[in-house]
Amino acid sequence: MSVVISMLRGVNVGGRNRLKMDALRALYTALGFRDAQTFIQSGNVVFRTTSKDSDALCRRIQGGIERSFGFRPEVVVRSVDQMRKVLARNPMAGRRDFDPSKLLVTFLAGTPDPDARSRILGLELDPEELWLHGQELYVHYPNGVGRSKLSPALVERTLKTSGTSRNWNTVLKLLEIAEGLEAPRNSRG
Repeated sequence: MSVVISMLRGVNVGGRNRLKMDALRALYTALGFRDAQTFIQSGNVVFRTTSKDSDALCRRIQGGIERSFGFRPEVVVRSVDQMRKVLARNPMAGRRDFDPSKLLVTFLAGTPDPDARSRILGLELDPEELWLHGQELYVHYPNGVGRSKLSPALVERTLKTSGTSRNWNTVLKLLEIAEGLEAPRNSRG
């Protein structure tokens, strides 16, 4: 079985799309996934599965949530190896001004085409800095996200794909949980 990290978009934000994490874990179990673990209330679930098809996994999770809870959130999944690469490509690594709470990674549902890539990288966003690597957009918000001109809507319009963002500390924790599930059962006690 492989370990997968799933991230739901727009769950428990602003009183909309409310979803308790114990109910979400139970749904994942009902969908046939194993060892589902959640992290914080924003819809992060790490689980084991035999499926290797990311698109099918996303559709299965979306359908299950829609049937059980009445809304259909965007779902983005990453393997443990993909998440390790996200960490390895951290453009802020080694910088003295790196505050993990000010770095957001947007996990994109698709790969932006070359024109979209050029448009997003060409935006004048001072003091924000951004980097795009494959299906991940890294944005450093030195003054916080709330004051930025770079909204999720602008990102989606420019890149022509949806996604969901997590701060750097959450990315680290999701990988930690996933690596714990990946460890052989007998070494987990």
